Amino acid sequence: MLLNEMRKDYILDRWVVIATQRKRRPVDFMKAEERRKLSHCPFCPGNEHMTPPAVLVYLEREGKMIKDKDQNGVRHRDWLVRCVPNLYPAFTSPSSSESGTDGVGEYECMKAIGHHEVLIESPNHDEHPGVARISQLILVLNAYRDRLKTLLSHKYVKYVSIFRNHGSDAGASLSHAHTQIMATPILPRIVKEELDKCVDFWNETGRCVFCDIIEKERGSSRLIWENESFLVFAPWASVHPFEFWIFPKRHQSTILEMDSKEIRELAVIFRASFGGLKRLLGDPSYNFGFHMIPHKSFHWHLEVYPRLTVWAGFEKSTGMFINVVSPEEAASNLKEAINKEFEDLKEKTGN
Repeated sequence: MLLNEMRKDYILDRWVVIATQRKRRPVDFMKAEERRKLSHCPFCPGNEHMTPPAVLVYLEREGKMIKDKDQNGVRHRDWLVRCVPNLYPAFTSPSSSESGTDGVGEYECMKAIGHHEVLIESPNHDEHPGVARISQLILVLNAYRDRLKTLLSHKYVKYVSIFRNHGSDAGASLSHAHTQIMATPILPRIVKEELDKCVDFWNETGRCVFCDIIEKERGSSRLIWENESFLVFAPWASVHPFEFWIFPKRHQSTILEMDSKEIRELAVIFRASFGGLKRLLGDPSYNFGFHMIPHKSFHWHLEVYPRLTVWAGFEKSTGMFINVVSPEEAASNLKEAINKEFEDLKEKTGN
């Protein structure tokens, strides 16, 4: 009998148990498809009054794309993408009376200044990345870039997290296709540890540690899919079953450095990857998060975590994780599903 294996993350001080003796098939993770469309979804067209005024709206006028925002109490209609402040924000924009750091006795604390926004990805309630039009995904990616650029311009913002919760198991309270954006006053622990390792490797070798990882994974059994500009693979020490990461092949620190060709190719990667995940596992709940830091040594990437298992006492009390599907097997299954999805996509679009 083969022993289970412990694997260490590429650069983080994090260990994962790859528990092959508890192996499960993709079909074992499938659940009944979730249907939770509200009769009055606040993100659907016609309900713009149910959200705060939009800070960014994409509109099409006479064949041209226009960027605007809601002003003077008027809510734009006929929008293509809409970004609004979260009604229940974790971080709030500062005022002159709210700046600074407070201490409570010997313990450190600070005010949670920043921003918390919701980017509504489409006027179509169910236009999630796994079924979305490529043209719509391009708009979504450009909206990410617009909000990232704006939020990073604030001196009190140290990090911008762009993340997606899909399905109730992943923490999504509304089923309309949407992404969340949080701007924080500190650099979160995981990305800070990544940056520190990137800087150390860059200073020692003059190279990017993630560029080295990409080159190695292109020839590994964990490679899932690639096009000219992007690579998809299951990471060596995957925490979640069927976890996969998306990297640009060209060294870039944030998505602001992408050109128009790369934006389109990332949209195709999105559609094929999330469509393949849906095809393989029956539209599972998942989280994804961009890792981006505007520093020359950092290489931005997207990490995707299907929510197929529950972290229990061992994981929560030790910080060590158990994954019952090896990254190599996950890659094999995802590769087949994504290839089928891409072929179907080519037939639909004629490209």
